[in-house]
Parts: sequence; C-alpha cells; structure tokens
Amino acid sequence: MKDLEQEIPDIIEDGKTPLENARKKALGYYYAYNMPVFSCDSGLYIDEIPEDIQPGVHVRIINGKRLSDDEMAAYYSGLAKKYGDLTARYKNAVCLVLDLEHIYEAMEKSMESEPFIITDKPHGRKFKKGFPLDSLSIHMKTGKYYYDLEEDELNEFAVEDGFLEFFRKINKIYTKTFV
Repeated sequence: MKDLEQEIPDIIEDGKTPLENARKKALGYYYAYNMPVFSCDSGLYIDEIPEDIQPGVHVRIINGKRLSDDEMAAYYSGLAKKYGDLTARYKNAVCLVLDLEHIYEAMEKSMESEPFIITDKPHGRKFKKGFPLDSLSIHMKTGKYYYDLEEDELNEFAVEDGFLEFFRKINKIYTKTFV
C-alpha cells in the first residue's frame, strides 16, 4: 500500500473473529483505493483457559488495556502458571475483495497454525521486540522453544498451504466466470 503514495486509512479492527477483522480491512482498503485487495488477520486461541478470557483477536489487549511486550509476556506466562502449560494455536482468516459483487473469504482449519505450547518459563534470551510470546512458545513435536528452531524447521511449520488453496479456488472461480 505504501507504493500507492496515498494515505493509508486507519481501519479499526474491532471484530470478534479474525474473519470479521480481515473483512473490515479488505473492504476499508478497497473503498480507499478503489482496486482489488486482500487482507488477513489472526487470533490466538488456547485450549485450557475459559472462553471469557480467550485472547482471540485481542492478543495484546487485556481488560481494555493495550499491553507492552513485557506486560504481554508476564500476562501469558501467568496464565501458564495458573493453568499449566497451555496448548495454543493461531486461527487465521483472509478476505479478498475484487469488487463489491465478488468478495471471497475463508477461515479454514487448513489456515490454522499447528498447536504449540505456551509455558510459564521464558526462554533465556530476551524476546524480539513486538513478539513477546515467542519467548514462551515451545514447538510440541520437538520440545524446542521457537527461538531455538532453525529457519528451515520454522518454514516446515508455516500455514501457507491453506492460503494457497484459498487463492487456487478463487483463481478457478475467476477463470470460469470472467475468462
């Protein structure tokens, strides 16, 4: 969007699900730029905690307060201390707006991250700015902190297959409809 040399609109992401936020952003940018656009969004979902404290799309906003990296790490570490190691996953969504009559969206299981552990024991390394949960996240199959995984191991766990399938489906629809 920066390449368009126009002001980027501030889209308020107040949806209850990743799909609602992806839709809001895609439509907002479509109206602002009057061109096809897609947007993605994600939310964090944890198996062991009650529904009323699920982070969902509000991973960084707890009880109406936007948490700093340190506060966020402390909050999720505290949840793991209270409930035991947590099984978490990111649920992802995408919305593609070609025009107002051709809007495609998905929030499929194939777009979810694989489950991982959030522990109360932070990795010894200081977390990366903007990514405090990485210091608490452990890959379930290897037992390694994500910080300790090699780049090729990290690529192996990517969720891009679900997104690729979404765009393949749209391409088939588009080809049959418009060509």
